[in-house]
Amino acid sequence: MAVKKSKPSNPNVQFLEAIKALCFEREISEEDLFDAIEAALVVAYKKNFDAAQNVEVNIDRETGTYHVYALKTVVEHIDDKVTQISALDAHVLDPRYEIGDIVRLEVTPKNFGRIAATAAKQFVVQRVREIERGILFQEFSGRENDLVSGSVVRIEHGDVIVNIGKSEAILLPAEQLPNEEYHVGDHIRAYIAEVKKGSRGPQIYISRTHPGLLKRLFELEVPEIQEGIIEIKSVARDAGTRSKVSVASNDENVDPVGSCLGDKGIRVQAINNEIGNEKIDVIQWSADPVLLVSNALSPAKVLSVAINEKEKIAQVIVPDQQLSLAIGREGQNARLAAKLTGWKIDIKSKSQSLDIKLDDDFVVTKLKKQKPKKQKPKPAPKPIEPPTPKVEVAEVQQPSEQPSKKKKKKKQKPDIFTGQEFEKMEDTGQNFGEEPSGGFNFFDDDDDD
Repeated sequence: MAVKKSKPSNPNVQFLEAIKALCFEREISEEDLFDAIEAALVVAYKKNFDAAQNVEVNIDRETGTYHVYALKTVVEHIDDKVTQISALDAHVLDPRYEIGDIVRLEVTPKNFGRIAATAAKQFVVQRVREIERGILFQEFSGRENDLVSGSVVRIEHGDVIVNIGKSEAILLPAEQLPNEEYHVGDHIRAYIAEVKKGSRGPQIYISRTHPGLLKRLFELEVPEIQEGIIEIKSVARDAGTRSKVSVASNDENVDPVGSCLGDKGIRVQAINNEIGNEKIDVIQWSADPVLLVSNALSPAKVLSVAINEKEKIAQVIVPDQQLSLAIGREGQNARLAAKLTGWKIDIKSKSQSLDIKLDDDFVVTKLKKQKPKKQKPKPAPKPIEPPTPKVEVAEVQQPSEQPSKKKKKKKQKPDIFTGQEFEKMEDTGQNFGEEPSGGFNFFDDDDDD
């Protein structure tokens, strides 16, 4: 039985199919790839045919055919035959040509296809890689200050290399949390701090210590922030130990601090677990620098704040017993409060403030609203809530009536004295007619009669 020979497929069609498959696989645009191939064919033509000639290559996007054109400028007098053409010759081709126009003359060699394919192969591969790197750079440079997740693939000289999908990111030792250890295969979430162009593609630097990481985690965890109801004003962070976040609400009916903390602190606890059990203080932001500074020094109480607007200095007075709390361990609380507010904060105790004389630039404000704030959590209805104990007491009082009846019976018993008691009274010489100390009179005068 004879076998029908299949007709050889059109090489131009195969070329277009290969272009589409490559673009789909590498996720690059077809137009960029066609431009790269055309540039590669120009290089191949100049290398094998005429290096001095100014040429361009056009590939038909529908049929796959290609054409090589020599570009010549229309001039009156020719100085260079390779790059110029006379006005008379140009008018023969098209009478509409004028001096200075570019004339395109086709110069496609007959055997150019095979030579071009061999010479341009490496150049096309290189151009495809450059396109891919450019696409990756544009993608990740647009994602700076954003979160990214990935898995650790290797550790080189302290640098943790993380696979984030299309590329790899670098977590430098300075950007690693001090209380964390990283192992190959660990899944981590980090903050894209910087994206640079490199010879082998974009260099993506991520961070686990950046304050922006904490801000992005709050945005993911708190829906009110995503909706724009609550706004994060500033973040101050000592990575791995403690952070402070100031928040404000655009709705008077929404408590920004309570919304960020969540029910029983569930929202802030989820963020805390993500960054290695770092203590997070959420405070109320205020446009008034006095309230802002006093809130930033939380949990310490603030008695007064003196503000110098010119130099942005805040002189804070706290109770003597809370001076160390306001300053914090190694000055951490005061340092974070200064970062959070942008003010230079000088903290003094009440006894130390007696010897301080402030300049005229300072405006002193005493904070008297702090006491009622602490009295707010006293809910009035709660102590009155349990009415059940009163009912129980009423039920218990019923059996208590029985002993009271017994006492009355005891008092109603007649006073009876035995013979021995009578003899004792006789021996003591007590007169029977006198009333004893107990108030009893045994014999009345009427009986003697």
